[in-house]
Amino acid sequence: MARAESADALPKGFRSAERGWPELERIPHPPHRIPLLGDLLGASRRTPVQDSLRYAAELGPIFRRKVFNREFVFVGGAELAADMADETRFAKHVGLGIANLRPVVGDALFTAYNHEPNWQLAHDVLAPGFSREAMAAYHPMMLDVAARLTGHWDAEAAAGRAVDIPGDMTKLTLETIARTGFGHDFGSFERARPHPFVTAMVGTLTYAQRLNTVPSPALLRRATRRNEADIALLNRTVDDLVRKRRSAGGGEGDLLDRMLDTAHPSTGERLSALNVRRQVVTFLVAGHETTSGALSFALHYLSLDPQLAARARAEVDRVWGDTAVPGYEQVAKLRCVRRVLDEALRLWPTAPAFAREARADTVLGGEHPMRRGGWALILTAMLHRDHEVWGPDAERFDPDRFDAQAVRTRAPHTYKPFGTGARACIGRQFALHEAVLVLGLLLRRYELRPDPAYRLRVTERLTLMPEGLRMRLERRTRTSSDGPAGDPVSGPADDPGPEGRGTPGSAPGCPVRGAGD
Repeated sequence: MARAESADALPKGFRSAERGWPELERIPHPPHRIPLLGDLLGASRRTPVQDSLRYAAELGPIFRRKVFNREFVFVGGAELAADMADETRFAKHVGLGIANLRPVVGDALFTAYNHEPNWQLAHDVLAPGFSREAMAAYHPMMLDVAARLTGHWDAEAAAGRAVDIPGDMTKLTLETIARTGFGHDFGSFERARPHPFVTAMVGTLTYAQRLNTVPSPALLRRATRRNEADIALLNRTVDDLVRKRRSAGGGEGDLLDRMLDTAHPSTGERLSALNVRRQVVTFLVAGHETTSGALSFALHYLSLDPQLAARARAEVDRVWGDTAVPGYEQVAKLRCVRRVLDEALRLWPTAPAFAREARADTVLGGEHPMRRGGWALILTAMLHRDHEVWGPDAERFDPDRFDAQAVRTRAPHTYKPFGTGARACIGRQFALHEAVLVLGLLLRRYELRPDPAYRLRVTERLTLMPEGLRMRLERRTRTSSDGPAGDPVSGPADDPGPEGRGTPGSAPGCPVRGAGD
């Protein structure tokens, strides 16, 4: 490690919050605090984020919770969150849940401490892998994986069976990042059970969250052994993938080729073999887990609102027309579909929190003193429900919150599903393009029929995902005005022709964004 892990080093995720907040007693906490246990009365170790949302409604825009001997400060009010987005005063903090993943991925992009040099090295080497040109090259592979999903769903629909939305979205997004980033095929849709990589990944994420709910890891000895086995499987899988790439003499210029062959443009430094492994695991896990949740939540809300689904479907038919498969430029033109995705990520940001630390002694919001290294968790779902920003109906699903005029008039730093600042998600555009493309393809092909008895339940494993969400599908009946809704989605993307080429402003980013978002 580049810096000794001493008390003088930049703070780690396990530092309790009171060391960074001189006037911590002014910040409210839940009633009935218990000695030794803290604020565990009425809390669930399985749903800490949803518990915190409930406390936020009672305690306000900043509050604290104590779990055993560790104190956490939560921020969700828009003004305080915007203050912490100031990169001159605050930086990313590797919070406790993320620090628990360091045995899995070490100093990879997501888990590196700010002082560790491998973060900047990996970021500068890999950022071109998410350029416009790179995204256009990934598009045909995204279509190929989507064709495997629709083939599976066609068979389930024909048999009259409901589909497992979170399970199938996980298969889709895992195969997409594996194919586009690393030239690998997990065969997810050909398996009756999840790929062992997925099982191990879920195990490591669940274990990382469980560590936050016990006073000592010694109480999780059996789970610790299982976690070690899961980490070993993840490492073996990635090592095999890298070994095959090296023996093949390279690939098609994807993320793995960049990791193995690209030197830093200024220093000439390359990623070490260990860091390549850590980055690959990070991309395979983070590159599919959050996007699958976002797609699942979006499909849930679309299924509950037939009028909204009809609006989005009409846009797909109008924009994509008779094109057998949509071209790259046509995806960013689905503004209504994109608003559905944005709103799903507002209510249920699948990466539900991110932590920020003070670069120097400061005062948060002009009211709360913080020492250098003091940190807080910005609870994104709480920020996205701030009534001062989103109105008294902030709990209601309404994609029109993201129409152009609404976005322009909203204050900056109020919508943060991908984090903030220099350490925000490097794969944001990849995730958005993939998700809008898939939603468009599914709306074009199917009518979504929800289970009337289903009530949304959200499972937490550091990320958020609907639990037990299943729905039935009906293939759309093609009419003369529908375009190729009944045609299978397969093969490489056709040249969209003049109508699909778009303009320089049609890159797969946010259609409109306020300053700071």
